[in-house]
Amino acid sequence: MQNFTLDVILEDVKNLISYSITNQDIDNSKFESLHKAILKRYFDAKNIKINYKDQTVDLNLPVAKGKFTPITFECLDLNGFLQSCLKADENSLYFYQNLLTHYNIVSAA
Repeated sequence: MQNFTLDVILEDVKNLISYSITNQDIDNSKFESLHKAILKRYFDAKNIKINYKDQTVDLNLPVAKGKFTPITFECLDLNGFLQSCLKADENSLYFYQNLLTHYNIVSAA
């Protein structure tokens, strides 16, 4: 995958995250699915719950094979936090490209 494609995909996903945080009232459940998918991809987490009003995230993180521990943390900047969870490996980029397709965003890649 070329650098240009990598940069374009990551930039499009970052823009989608920013849009989704700023426009939650439009389709909150669809955007919440996006946010959970990003967190699941980054942390390999389960049972993700996001409280947008309190800016908290509850999730179960893997600690050993088949074992998870519950974690709750506050995000002062949920948009920035979600963007920081993006990975640049090839499998993640394909995953993000599929997310963009799901949200009908055509990347210039």
